[in-house]
Formats: sequence, C-alpha cells, structure tokens
Amino acid sequence: MTSSAASLTRPRALAPGLALALLSAATFGSSGVGAKALIASGWTPGAAVLARLGGGAIVLLLVGTVVHRSRWPVDRSGVRTLLLYGTVAMAGTQFAYFNAVRTLDVGVALLIEFLAPVLLLAWTTLRTRTLPSRPTLLGAAVAIAGLVLVIDPRGAGPLDAVGVAWALAAAVGLSGFFVLSARDRSGMSALVMAAGGTTVGALLMGAAGLAGLIPIRFTTERTLLAGVETAWWVPTLWLVLVATVVAYLTGIGAISRLGTRVASFVGLTEVLAAVLIAWLVLAELPGPIQLVGGTLILVGIVLVQRGDTTPAAGTRGEEAEPTWNP
Repeated sequence: MTSSAASLTRPRALAPGLALALLSAATFGSSGVGAKALIASGWTPGAAVLARLGGGAIVLLLVGTVVHRSRWPVDRSGVRTLLLYGTVAMAGTQFAYFNAVRTLDVGVALLIEFLAPVLLLAWTTLRTRTLPSRPTLLGAAVAIAGLVLVIDPRGAGPLDAVGVAWALAAAVGLSGFFVLSARDRSGMSALVMAAGGTTVGALLMGAAGLAGLIPIRFTTERTLLAGVETAWWVPTLWLVLVATVVAYLTGIGAISRLGTRVASFVGLTEVLAAVLIAWLVLAELPGPIQLVGGTLILVGIVLVQRGDTTPAAGTRGEEAEPTWNP
C-alpha cells in the first residue's frame, strides 16, 4: 500500500475508536445527573454509589464470565490490585463526587475533580524535589487560575465550601487511581479491571453501610429529570446500564483502537458532556466566568499531560483500562 493510500485509510480506521471514546466520555459524564436526581429525592450519596457499583458489577461480571468462559485470569497480585482499585478509584472517588454534586453543579464538581493531574504533579514535585518542565508548570498555573474562576466567580458568590472539599477529595482519589494504574503490572484486561473494581467497590460500600460508617438510604419517591417526574428506577437504571456498563464497555473498545494516550485526551470531553447533560436535564449551567475557568482547567490539563512524560501524570495507565473518570 502506498503512503497516500495509507493516509486515506488511517482516518477511517480511527473513526470507530473516536466514536466509542466520545460515547464513553458522554456516558461517564452523565453519572452526576442520575446521582443528583436520586439524591434530591431522598437517597444518600452512599446509596447512589452502591446502586451504581452493585448493578454495574452484576452486569459486568456476567459479561466477563461469558467472554472468559468462566475462567477469570486473576492471580494474587491481581487480587491486590483489584482491592486497591475498587476501594480508591471506584468506591472512594465516586462517593466523594456524589457528595460534591449535592451542593455543586455537576459540571463544576467534575471540573474540580479533573484537577487530579495537577495535584499529582504537585505531589511528585514535592516528593522528588525536581521541578517539572516549563510547559508542565505553565499548564499547572493555567489550571489553577481556572480553578480560582470556577470556585469563586465574581458576581455569583462563592461556592459551597463543603461541596468544594468533596470535589477536591474526588480529585485526590482520582490521583490515587493514576498511581495505581501506572504501577499495575498484573496484566489484567480492561474488562476484568472494570468488573473486579465495581465488585470490590460495591462490597466495600455495602459493608460500610451495614457497619453504620456511611449512611445508606434508598427511597421510592419520584425523581425529577428534565422537568418531568419519573419513577426512582429510571435514574437508577441510567446509572447502572448507561453511566457504568455502556461507559466502561465503550471505553474498552476505544482504548483497544486508539491507545490510552489518545483516548485520554478525547476523554476530556467528559466535562463538556457533563455540563451539557446537566443543562438539558437539570437546568444547571455554569456562569460565563465559570465556563472561562473550566476552559482554562481543560487547557491546563492538556499542557500538563503533554509536558510531563511521567506515565502516572500523563495518562491513566498503560496497563489498566480506565482512561475516563471511573
């Protein structure tokens, strides 16, 4: 095949991967909308996390059992990885994010959570006492400037401090996920990581609820989506089937076609999707200054990822599946 012919077919080969990556980002970004609708009807954030992880685990375990013909390729090191991944990336990060959307707009909470690469960069700099490259420092400065605009936009009043703290906790959890992904050498497939992580996270949330450490309260009150009253199971099914199962399975397909680095940049559209969906479904739209701040955060993250060649800060791991917000 000539070089010109190869250049013509390459975009066609990338198109399915880009479509899957965009769909995965959009479905992941919709999780905050479903969770906020349930929380507004009386559910606790812990209950929303448990429903999402528990339902997602059931479906993903069934899919994984069929794919792997009931022989799950998990060894001792894999079990340890899944325990950490399910605790930090699944249960911890989602619990913090769902608490954040109680008092913050979905898009604002997700923008703060996406500061994880900048937090990880700061931690790495302090630990190694080595300054990163100039493009990386510029990206961090741009992202922090964006955060200032998002948190305290003039004319709109400061955001809820507790909500911001929960969103920052979600960012810390996502930073931990970056580290776990970069250090993982188990060789587990993306599907195994997703199924195992949701299972561990669901069991952890259930145990914490039974022990009284986390309030778990479900209700059957009707919820409000896009100004229309719906049954409680509508946003619940959305969280499980769309924001978890479809999101992970399309993400798996995208990574296999694009690779983790390209998919990670496409995954930044999750924030844009979350803002758009929250606007359409919950009538939430950040103010003009917050939108400018959000744009600066995204630009800063891109600069950090391009300027820093460290795998933990640049991607969500080459071996581990997740390139999107878990």
